[in-house]
Amino acid sequence: MVISGSAESANLSDMQLINMARDEGVVFLMRHALAPGMGDPQNFDVNDCKTQRLLSEEGRIQARLVGEKFRQSGLKSARVKSSQWCRCKETARLLNLGVVEEIQFLNSFFDTPEREGPQTTALRKWLFHQASSSGLILVTHQVNITALTGVVPSSGELVVIRLKKPYAIEVVGTIDAKN
Repeated sequence: MVISGSAESANLSDMQLINMARDEGVVFLMRHALAPGMGDPQNFDVNDCKTQRLLSEEGRIQARLVGEKFRQSGLKSARVKSSQWCRCKETARLLNLGVVEEIQFLNSFFDTPEREGPQTTALRKWLFHQASSSGLILVTHQVNITALTGVVPSSGELVVIRLKKPYAIEVVGTIDAKN
């Protein structure tokens, strides 16, 4: 279940949202930074970056700037989890907020829509096991974020959610990587 954000949270600034990283149950869902194109080539291999869409220079700058926003708020490190896709792993590394852990259920299901339900369920269950922690950033794909929240993020955009009991998710706001 997704609970839409309140009118109060819709007016929060990027820094107010980023400062929520210290709050229990707040999670940042980041769509990988700009990687021109859509989907992946037919010869896609998750273990071979040469077969994947990769970040552009603009995308690399986006990722670094997002990481800098977190550091400016005083957050020097975070628990950063990533899809196994190279563009997500690079985005996560460029945030420069800590060791990046790959998690398979953050992988895109753009080309395998039958995985949407099971993967989103796995992500939701995993998230609620993290509910008492803070400083969690997940770098993933548009389809994954949209399936979980109903929000369609642009490249590099963060969707800030708050985990609510029982198993509800509140969208608190978004942070545009372009600002």
